[in-house]
Parts: sequence; structure tokens; C-alpha cells
Amino acid sequence: MLCGFYLYGTCLKHVGTFTMLKFQNIQLIQKPSLEAQIPTLHYPKPESFSRGECALNPVRFFAIISMQRSGSGWFETLLNSHINVSSNGEIFSVIDRRNNVSNIIQTLERVYNLDWFTSASKNECSAAVGLKWMLNQGLMEHHREIVEYFNHRGISAIFLFRRNLLRRMVSILANSYDRKAKLLNGTHKSHVHSEQEAAALSSYKPIINSTSLISDLKEVEMITARALENFNSTRHMVLYYEDLVTNQTKLKDVQEFLGLPLMELTSRQVKIHKGSLCDFVSNWDDVNKTLNGTEYERFLHADYEECH
Repeated sequence: MLCGFYLYGTCLKHVGTFTMLKFQNIQLIQKPSLEAQIPTLHYPKPESFSRGECALNPVRFFAIISMQRSGSGWFETLLNSHINVSSNGEIFSVIDRRNNVSNIIQTLERVYNLDWFTSASKNECSAAVGLKWMLNQGLMEHHREIVEYFNHRGISAIFLFRRNLLRRMVSILANSYDRKAKLLNGTHKSHVHSEQEAAALSSYKPIINSTSLISDLKEVEMITARALENFNSTRHMVLYYEDLVTNQTKLKDVQEFLGLPLMELTSRQVKIHKGSLCDFVSNWDDVNKTLNGTEYERFLHADYEECH
């Protein structure tokens, strides 16, 4: 099979029965067709309210597809700062909404018909409506039916991952600890809006299992590759958290992908783990020794300040 990876639609090279995709080695080898660049326009007729004078304004459908602690919460707040975007959060974190395909489709129909209400809903004059969907929330188990639904309904997928999986692991462990410890005055927060709160949460330094570390990193890469393979027939784009942080033009790319008028996007969220990665890991020497000389050594030096 001869194929490649595109910005707005992909076909991944197969080797044997599994996609051999390296996280860092995705290459643009061909421009997408014009059709792939244009989002499908919809004119929803919600049952719960009238769109009034906005009934003739087209709406684009999208889904943010990601993994926990990959920056999707921050990214969604950026999207929702756009006056015409309604991204309705992690709807499928509720098990009953994802326990079978029928419930998944019914939930999606409410979202894309503008009958799903959250604090992010802009209702009548939304130009793009969507949600945030984690890979472990029924997306992979029912991918065939979901891909068919996406393609039938003209839903654009925005994949958001992290390049530095070691930093993601630290974030996962710290967030898991805080669910029980509740470091912020007895309250658990996955996202914060002040430097003081960020400092309090980052004060906990998790211990990383160095014995299973490499296999754990490989597993995340495999899950990511499988997701891209499963959804390679959809209209989609792939983003990395680190690129969004360092390159503001990526947000312009997202708005163009969704066919939106360009705006400056903002978020009140504050990053929790800033600075050298070694400052946030209790057993850094073990981690450093485990990854040095491996394909994952780059995670030790990938961003922010170097560890000494």
C-alpha cells in the first residue's frame, strides 16, 4: 500500500499488521486535496430552541481527540475563547453515555444538533460545535462505527498529543496523587488559574517506575499510532501540545481548518509543571539512567531548562 500522512487527512504506511508510526517522524509528503481542506457546512435545527436569525449561518462539526494530561483542557479553553466556537467538554467521561454505540450516537446527535448545553454553549450563532473525547472513553472500542458516523455527518477530528511522553507521565502521576491528597485547601483541581496554585500542585514529586518505564512509553506510542490508523479516513489534523505552546501560528491553522474567522485565542489556565523536568521527579537519577542511550533519551532534554 502506497500512502502517506497529510495535515487534514491521513493514510498511514502499514508494515505487517500494525502501523509502524514513530511519534517524532510524521512527515508531510503530499498536500491534501481541496475537498479535504473544506469543512462540511451544516444547518442544525435544534429541538430545544430556535436559532432565529442565525438559522442560515452554517455550523462546522468537530471533535478534539486526545489522551488525559496532554493539554486538551487548555486547548479547549483556547477554542472556546473564540466568539463562534462551542466545545462542550469531556462529555464521554460519563460511562452511561459511552457504554454502547447507540448511546454514543444519541449523545453525538444532541451535541451536533445544538441541543447539548454547557457553560461553553453559544447556541444560536455558533459557527463550530464539538466536544473533547479521550481515546479511552469508548472511542477505540467502537472506532469503526464512530468513523462511519464522522464521515457520514462531516465531522472534523482534531488530534492533540504530547511529544514529551515523560512529562505527560509526570502530570498523570501528580494529578492522580492530588485526587486523594487535595493539596489546594482540600479541593482537587486538574487545571489551575494562578501561579500559586500551580506551585502548590507541582510541589509533589512522583516516583516513576523505572522498571516498566520504557514499556509504558512504548504502549502510549502504540495507542496513539493505532488511533491515527483507525481514523485515517476522516478529515482531521494532528497537533502537538509543545507546538501550540511555542508556535502561535498553530492556533491560526486550527481556525482555518475549521473554517472560522481568525481571532486571537486566549486562556486563563496556568501551566503546572514549569522548569526542568528533573525538578518534578523524586527518582530522577533512576529515570535518567533508564532512558539514557535509548530512543526515549530525547524526553530527558526535550524542552524547558536542562537538568544538571
